Order: sequence, then C-alpha cells, then structure tokens
Amino acid sequence: MAHPPRQEIHAKDLRGLKYFRILGPLLDRLHADATPRDPAGNRQLHFDQYAGLILLAFFSPIVDSLRGIQQASSLAKVQKLLGCERAALGSLSEAGRVFDPALLRELIGALAEQALPQIQGREAEALRGLTAVDGTLLTALPKMAWALWVDDQHRAVKMHLHFDVLKGVPVEATLTAGNASETVQLRATLQSGRLYVIDRGYAEYRLFQDVIDAKSSFIGRIRDNAVWTVIEERPVSAAARAAGVRSDRVVMLGGDKSGAVFKQAVRVLEVQTGKTDSQGRPEELLLATDRLDLEAEYVALGYRFRWSVELFFRWFKCILGCRHLLSTNRNGITIQLYLGIIASLLISLWTGKKPTKRTLEMLQFYFAGLASEAELQEHIDHLHRHENT
Repeated sequence: MAHPPRQEIHAKDLRGLKYFRILGPLLDRLHADATPRDPAGNRQLHFDQYAGLILLAFFSPIVDSLRGIQQASSLAKVQKLLGCERAALGSLSEAGRVFDPALLRELIGALAEQALPQIQGREAEALRGLTAVDGTLLTALPKMAWALWVDDQHRAVKMHLHFDVLKGVPVEATLTAGNASETVQLRATLQSGRLYVIDRGYAEYRLFQDVIDAKSSFIGRIRDNAVWTVIEERPVSAAARAAGVRSDRVVMLGGDKSGAVFKQAVRVLEVQTGKTDSQGRPEELLLATDRLDLEAEYVALGYRFRWSVELFFRWFKCILGCRHLLSTNRNGITIQLYLGIIASLLISLWTGKKPTKRTLEMLQFYFAGLASEAELQEHIDHLHRHENT
C-alpha cells in the first residue's frame, strides 16, 4: 500500500513561538558546546538550535519526524527564533551523535527548581522531598545492538527517572540498555535532602544504607521473607490503622550477613492495601524506612504516592509520544528523552499544573493556529479554578 503524501509545513502552521523565548537563557549555554567533530569551528547547526527544533516538534502536531523537523528549520519564523539556517538531514542525524546530553540533564535540574509544589499542607510538610524512583522500557530496533534486553530480536532502552511527587515534575533521569540494573543507576544518582520512595525491585540493604549516607531517607517495600530483630514495638494510632497500618516496629533489619551493612536501626511497617492477593487474602506490604520520626500513616501515604511516577511514564510514552525514537544511538536517544522531559517541565511552568493530554492538545491547537491565545489562557485559568472547587 502506498504511503499517503507527506504533509507540507508552512509558516502559518506554526504559532506561539514566543513561548519558547523563555528557553533562551537556558539554551544559550548550549550554543558554545564544542565537540571533537568540529575542531575548525565550521558547525552551522549548534546544540541550542537542535534542541529548539526537537522541542518544537513536541508542541507541533504536524512535526512528527526527522524530515518534518528539517522542513520546519527552513521556515523564516523558526530560523529567526532559533538563529539557525535550514538543517540538512545529515546534520540532524550527526547532532544526535556529537552533542553532550549531560548539558540537557543540567537544564532539567534548573527547570525543576522553578516548579512550585502541587501538594501542600501537613502531608507536604511531613513528606518533604518525596521522590519516586523507577525505570521504564522503550522498545528499540533489533539493529540497536547496544540496547541489550532479552535477545537479538527484543531490544529495549530503559529510562531511570526521579520524580518529585510534591511538585509533580521529573528532577533526574538517566538512560541505559534495557537489562541495566536499576539499583546501580539509583546509587549513582543519589542526591541529598530527598525522601526516596522505591518498590521491591530496589530492596537492596546496601542501597538503603547508601541513601542514608547520602543524607537522604527512604520508604521502600521489602520482600515478604525479610528477617529482622525487634528493638521496639510501637503502638498503632487510629489514623495509622485507617491508613492500613497493622504493625510498626523499630528493628535491626537483615540477618547476620545481610544486616551487617546497616549502621542504625530502621522501621518496618506492615500495611494492608485494601486489595486481595491471588488467593483472595488481604494484600499486605512490608515497608521499611529510616524515618523514625514520621507518623506511620504518612509512611503508608508516601508509598502510595510512588504511583505518581508510573502516571508520568504513561504521559511520557503514550501522550507526549516519546516511544517514537528519532535516533538509533544511545547519545541521540538520551538527548531526545531529556528534551521530552524538558517539554513536560515547560508545560508545568507555563500552566502551574501537571501536564495532561487535554493541556497538550490545547497547546498544540494554539501552536497550529486553531486556538487563540485567549482560549489557551482560558484553559489554563480553568485548570486553576477546578483546583479550587
């Protein structure tokens, strides 16, 4: 079956480019990025321009391929905004190999710092710094030999993400082959002042102690066969029982060998989720935390917030469209995924809310000329009115 004719992109199809001007100070630092491939200084497509073109594609529904990005670069409005000339396909392809994605990783942190908390009150105060950590797979082509996963015919890349639950924004990300260790990636990217919430796949006692040594804390699910020595049996308050907490103990976690890594006692809580397991019994989780001061109901609540990172993954892959990879090499894919995270952060900063499908659609309607600026602003105002009702 013949492919439908490729849609031409015209200047009238791109509006709202002024929204990208706030990126200027952030992208300026990318412009002078020197690469080994350009020792003579003849490069015509710089990192800031390449990043701007990829970001433009996220917000324009008609720019959905590398060729579409190339065509957009030929438009006078885009060239004026980004200070670029028409980009050749070869230049766009090379850009994904030679530019340093670590510079974009720094931008993610800078933008995340500007985001305002979405959750406030006693919960936010108790769970300050709550950061959900998890990984997600993106399907890769068999020819991407570096993206090891199951076998030669099943390749994948894995994005490891730190998600600030209270702000509702990603704050850190790395990219690896699909079979890479999630615990190794978390250990390498630990920050201070965080309250990491992690699932059973991260239940490594050495990692728990590494989190504490990094001057952060953790709430993590441990395996059902975990062993410990009880130091103190704490009473369970009515509020904690309402949150599903059935027991709260201060313990030395682990046996003679596995527990030797701990320098201090931790807590282990038994928490019922309200669901049933495959045998029809009430589902119970074992949660460990080093926060001896945190009310038990907030430990249970903090773990439930872990699902916020899963919701972001759904947004990122299914709605923002980051399952469609523009490159086949690790460097280029990392750049694309970092720019997808930056696009998500921009939506949060523009609207003051977490990104949603409806908001992305309205932004795309506006950029395509189907919605006026007043209608876009009305949508943003509606988001805030809905929050207060």
